[in-house]
Amino acid sequence: MDNLEQRIGARIRIERESRGWSLTELAARSGVSRAMVHKVERGESSPTATLLGRLSGAFRLSISQLIARAETQEGRLLRKGDQPVWVDPQSGYVRRHVSPRSDLPLDLVQIELPPGAEVPMPMAAYTFLRQLIWVLSGSLVFLEGETRHEMDAGDCLELGQPADCVFKNETRKPCTYAVAVLSKA
Repeated sequence: MDNLEQRIGARIRIERESRGWSLTELAARSGVSRAMVHKVERGESSPTATLLGRLSGAFRLSISQLIARAETQEGRLLRKGDQPVWVDPQSGYVRRHVSPRSDLPLDLVQIELPPGAEVPMPMAAYTFLRQLIWVLSGSLVFLEGETRHEMDAGDCLELGQPADCVFKNETRKPCTYAVAVLSKA
């Protein structure tokens, strides 16, 4: 397990403890088993994107905010070499947190989705957020509940009401897209 994943686990523990929650309470709020939460917090298991979505949603944080709190320093400039990069162990998707950590209610994230990969995200990860998805290269299929959006390079989608979602690359070429995450006040 790499250092970022250990810091993410430590950050999850800090977020849980700062709210006065037990492992059991976080498990109940997130829908993640108590044993898995414990393993992630201790750095004994690599969290998937779906699991991070459930945990961050329980805290009313975006995955971006959770990773930023684990990794980035405050400041107005975040150089590419200092941007936290996380790889989902299940799908192989590469997630780069682009925006500096600040008091702005906006996070920018770049995702590289490998050919044939799909990443489900639970509704709980979106309930308190507004998001835009902008395809930079390749093609992305985004399932928003029952609605299927087929997107190509240059296309931009504003997400609607929170729903269980799936990001899919149904092609043989990588897809790169950006997500702008706006926290609701």
